[in-house]
Amino acid sequence: MSNVSPSGPPMAASPLTRAVLEIDEYASGLGWDQPARLFALVDTARLRSQEPGLASQLGLDADEAAAPLTPIEQDEIPADRPLDEFLATIAWPDAVAGCAMTVERLMLPPSAEASVPEGLDEAALAKWVAGHPDRQEVRMTVAVLRNGARESALRLREKDSPTEVLTGADLVPGLAEALAATFEG
Repeated sequence: MSNVSPSGPPMAASPLTRAVLEIDEYASGLGWDQPARLFALVDTARLRSQEPGLASQLGLDADEAAAPLTPIEQDEIPADRPLDEFLATIAWPDAVAGCAMTVERLMLPPSAEASVPEGLDEAALAKWVAGHPDRQEVRMTVAVLRNGARESALRLREKDSPTEVLTGADLVPGLAEALAATFEG
């Protein structure tokens, strides 16, 4: 049994899992080879009551059932800055309950780790991974809430199907930490 139905995630899924799967589905519709995307996660009921015009623009009319969290895509992430540097500049207003990011990366299976040449800088390592025959393209969607809750979804390019999306709280801990840090300070 899959964890995602054609009409969206199951109602039993947590609000954060539903938001991550909604963002993954949105990113999937855009295709591969996309830039990283950042989303604010807002409480849907609060958005309807405090910003009815924006809620209406987003198609969140009060008479229909909506997910508890609404993802709102933010401005484009600068391509010329490392993600960690960019995320360090983010400060969210109180109305934002959480945030999420979708990003594509190349990864290798654990069996390839032993063959990684030593002493490579980041650029050389990226080039080596890009040329490895066992590399896999993956889209990672990671979300965190102010209260510390986390969720992730991973989709391999070679298994690009809603029924093949892996979810879990600790799949991409580094990105989750970086996103959580945007709510500190």
